[in-house]
Amino acid sequence: MLYTRKGDEGTTKVLDSQGRFSKSAPLAEALGALDELNSFLGLCKAKSREVDVELWGGQKLSECIEDSQQNLFIVQAQVAGSALEIAEEKVKRIEEIVDAIEKEIPKITGFSIVGGTELSAFLDVARAMSRRVERRVIALNESEERKMSGHTLPYLNRLSSLLFALARYVNHKAGVKEQNPTYK
Repeated sequence: MLYTRKGDEGTTKVLDSQGRFSKSAPLAEALGALDELNSFLGLCKAKSREVDVELWGGQKLSECIEDSQQNLFIVQAQVAGSALEIAEEKVKRIEEIVDAIEKEIPKITGFSIVGGTELSAFLDVARAMSRRVERRVIALNESEERKMSGHTLPYLNRLSSLLFALARYVNHKAGVKEQNPTYK
């Protein structure tokens, strides 16, 4: 059954909770933001299959996005009370990809207006959502309701950098020049 009616009064529970808690609690906010980002990354992954972009090391863009989705499930499990945690290798992998992309795209000269290509715009939305996830998980960590262990916080910080790099890379591969704001 896809519904239980248990949340009808505005409460929920997670893996290690003794009882139910408000769906507006910081824990529920962090889990919801993670779910939103993972869902939106699914849209980015589907869109990326249309352009078939290859990244550093022969990995396809869609595979890179799926790796990020898989890792977000680890973060979500950790936030929900599981002992799972992000390994340092996952942070290093993002750094390798971003470093490789930076060697191929033009140097940043300022802020860019989002929307060079449709896929790039989707990746930029995912980047902004990723920053929200990071803020929610940090707030949860600071509240001491949940202490993030391992490399979860660095991973979330790098994830937004990865999504920014991917958005720029997609535009570059499509021959779209970045447009800076005019501030007029």
